[in-house]
Amino acid sequence: MRQFIRTAATVARAAEATHSLAATSGSSSVAATKGRSRNQPPRPPKPVQEELLAKARARRAAKTHKKWDYTRIFQKTAITLGPMSEPRILSHYNNTLATDLLYLTYRHEEKIKIQKVPERDINNPYTLNRPPPQPRGGGVLRPAASPTTHEHVPRLEKIVLHTFVKEAQGKREAILSAMALLRQLSGELEGGGGNKFNKGIEVCRSRRASSSFRITKDIPISVKVEIKGEKMYDFIGSLVEFVLPRIRDFSGITMPVPSASTTSPSAISGVVAFGLPPSAMSLFPQVEVNYDSYPRSHGLTIDFVTNIRGQDAQNKARALVSGFRIPFVRK
Repeated sequence: MRQFIRTAATVARAAEATHSLAATSGSSSVAATKGRSRNQPPRPPKPVQEELLAKARARRAAKTHKKWDYTRIFQKTAITLGPMSEPRILSHYNNTLATDLLYLTYRHEEKIKIQKVPERDINNPYTLNRPPPQPRGGGVLRPAASPTTHEHVPRLEKIVLHTFVKEAQGKREAILSAMALLRQLSGELEGGGGNKFNKGIEVCRSRRASSSFRITKDIPISVKVEIKGEKMYDFIGSLVEFVLPRIRDFSGITMPVPSASTTSPSAISGVVAFGLPPSAMSLFPQVEVNYDSYPRSHGLTIDFVTNIRGQDAQNKARALVSGFRIPFVRK
């Protein structure tokens, strides 16, 4: 009997303690609810906060060690210019130079020599899966000369500016001044003017390593840009009027000797190329204004690419470039 009474008293005390503990926790939860605003969102658990901070640190680390992206230095623009006045040199070509070139390059009863290629016999099973036959004589297949008609008048397709930066082999930031120079001379941007095919300033990397030139593979060593449309005639205007007359040692573009081969790749490509020294960089009006902001001077290689290919293409391309008041001299 005494043991039963002692057990009942123990159960009653345990129930009373449980009731008091529930009342205390309920009051504390109500107080916490009253202290926080209803519109305030609940705080995420502590493990979730640590996970978000870890992801942010990983993104910053990946951005820090990311490889240089030279195309992001000059931002793209979506500005498209409307029709403007025609450049003076382009107007000179359309009104005077095109007809003169047709008169100078026209040949009466001209016979176009087409290089014959051996034909493959389709019915012969021996030649079915073999490579196509090559022309006889061991020479390569060359493009045929264009006929002298009004549709094949020599015209300028594009101008390519190229510069080699030797200091970029040790310091990759040394190439930035060359990029800024070509950007200032050409006015070209990637996708600029709404033209999605415009490549803008291109950074050229070395294809292979060379111990003699101390060049390792896949490093930025040069910059080039292609100028098309009306901008290339504006570049010719500044080159002819401001740069070439102020170069002391420039007497003209050097021509090959008369005994040079007329079937070489350079003779049938229709490209006229010449170079300018680093001292000519400050003569361009686009650079002369803020020449002190460039850390170093760079030389330029200028290529005039025409639409002429095949036999006698080089002479026709020189006739076109000379019409822009660019002189030529013999060796």
